[in-house]
Amino acid sequence: METVNNTQNIQKGKIYMVPMNLGEVNHSLFLPPDVLTVIQSLRYFIAENARTCRRYLITLGMKEFLNDITIYEMDKHNPNFDYSQYFDTVKQGKDLGVISEAGCPGVADPGATVALSAHRNGIQVVPMVGPSSILLSMMASGLNGQSFAFVGYLPVKNPERNKQIKKLEDRSRELNQTQIFIETPYRNNTLIDTLCSVLSPNTLLTIACDITLPTEYIKTKTIAKWKQSKPDIDKRPAIFLILKK
Repeated sequence: METVNNTQNIQKGKIYMVPMNLGEVNHSLFLPPDVLTVIQSLRYFIAENARTCRRYLITLGMKEFLNDITIYEMDKHNPNFDYSQYFDTVKQGKDLGVISEAGCPGVADPGATVALSAHRNGIQVVPMVGPSSILLSMMASGLNGQSFAFVGYLPVKNPERNKQIKKLEDRSRELNQTQIFIETPYRNNTLIDTLCSVLSPNTLLTIACDITLPTEYIKTKTIAKWKQSKPDIDKRPAIFLILKK
């Protein structure tokens, strides 16, 4: 009698890229109801930080399920880490969520490595709607949204820092491309001073901080205008955009 291998008939689960809030704000402001329902159905997660993940799940009404939830932590220091070792349950038909520290996993985030590993293992990756500081700041900036680039952090020290800022300004003019970058929050005010001293007076600069929070601040001005009145955004999560016409 022929033996039937039932494991071949099991449909693989999916990997959901789960958005995280950008700060202490009610999830109803950034998670559609259907997305919340999917998240609440998950019992397996790969997270940038297990503790942060648990706190987030509690805010989503999942406290009573925490003992049934398994959380694997990302290896942020090894871009070649093989996440397939965490996919056994997915191959058995159970879904898994990927959660970063803030915003959308995989976008300027180590979650991209998990997604790539999933593709290599023939597993469907499903992006879910949620807040991305990169896209939200771009939407509100008024700068060129047809062509833009996120370049991450700038060099910390000079002369490399100033050279990179000028390089980004030149690129924005040559390509008519918005350049987007971030800074460690406690260095925000210092960066603003540097931008005002290095960039051309007519270059547009958008400063966006506390995005989606009640204290949200997003303004676009020329460098000449910023020099007249600089904001104090010390220790507040921020993102910066420039475009030279």
